[in-house]
Amino acid sequence: MGAYRYNLLSLAGLVTLILAAWLLSKGRRRVNWRVLVWGTALQLGIAGLVFLAPGSRGVFGWVNGAVFKVLEASNSGQEFVFGPLAVGPGRPGSVGFILATQALPLIIFFAALMQLLYYYGIMQWAIRGFAWLFTRLMRVSGAESLCAASNIFVGVESATTIRPYLAGMTRSELCTILTAGMATIASTVLGLYVSFLGAEFPDIAGHLISASIISAPAAILMSKLLLPETGQPETLGRTVALHYQREESAIEAIINGAMAGVKLLVGVAALLIAFLGLLALLNLALHGVGGLVNHQTGWTFDWSLENLLGYAFRPIAWLIGVPWQDAQLAGRLLGERLVVTEVKAYQDLDVMLKAGQFAHPERTRIVISYALCGFAHVASLAIFVGGIAGLVPERRKDLAAVAPRALLAATLACLMTGAVAGLFFMG
Repeated sequence: MGAYRYNLLSLAGLVTLILAAWLLSKGRRRVNWRVLVWGTALQLGIAGLVFLAPGSRGVFGWVNGAVFKVLEASNSGQEFVFGPLAVGPGRPGSVGFILATQALPLIIFFAALMQLLYYYGIMQWAIRGFAWLFTRLMRVSGAESLCAASNIFVGVESATTIRPYLAGMTRSELCTILTAGMATIASTVLGLYVSFLGAEFPDIAGHLISASIISAPAAILMSKLLLPETGQPETLGRTVALHYQREESAIEAIINGAMAGVKLLVGVAALLIAFLGLLALLNLALHGVGGLVNHQTGWTFDWSLENLLGYAFRPIAWLIGVPWQDAQLAGRLLGERLVVTEVKAYQDLDVMLKAGQFAHPERTRIVISYALCGFAHVASLAIFVGGIAGLVPERRKDLAAVAPRALLAATLACLMTGAVAGLFFMG
């Protein structure tokens, strides 16, 4: 039993997260139990394939290796533009790690690559497959299923795939769209996280892809628990066509993708500069007040927001399957993701792994990397609400009304994904 105690803990955490969402629901008697059953079953099925299915290790390794090969190819453009500044640590001529010239430019490359895959219809095929699965099994609207499926691969732009349906959506559908956007990551930033953790966590690319897929049904489940459907969705139970304006040529697709990547890169950089600066300012105030408290009481407590968040989220990290010895640091990462961004959290995870700070590094890195795999933070809430409101200005008030609940649902969905990974990870 001792060997499986953490797996059982993750199972208990999974049940607790679902129960918490139901208790916080705006309509407990209106819960769609089909969403609950099939949403959970889909997550467990996907995780089972990744962690336990015969032959899955070979497929998983191939996918992981393919991503790293793509990353190697992307370095060519970066090194041509930035020279030695683009050479990562451990390689000849490297001047050390520089986020702006080694990691962030990956966003441009992946944005162009994704747009090219859209042009050739590859992404549409994959998105339609997931959307059909979600619609048929969970009996939700085709429009929100399509948007959730799109979010496995792209970010806020996924709303454009269902643009014709946005104006007539119910509040519950709008909540699901926001939740799905914040509970998953876009492939455009996948390379960024892999660049942080690739050395210490060689399988990270495959696990991030797995986490993003698992989080899609988790997002639908948590959204429908917190804000059950009370209206009649226009596309309930039926598949809908993906709205996409195809470019005239592959070159145009690459150009449009690269330009969109530039905007995303600037947005990520701006958020990091603003939020990390404000975090440092807040820590100055905390250190000042905390220093007086320590002086009066004789304490030696570290009065920083990161440390306080670590204590606040420690029980949650433990509940999803992180060993108690590592739960303080894991809780700090979960808190950082919420108030700063997942970019800073993944970067700090790499620092912790390099420093050997975890007592159970193999399990902790699996559970926490899955739980961090989403845009569930305050900044992205404004980005998603603003982006979708730009497509349907008449629904701005409805989007603002469901936004806080969507952020909670997205956070719970990411934690659920971490618990699912902890349930199946056997070491």
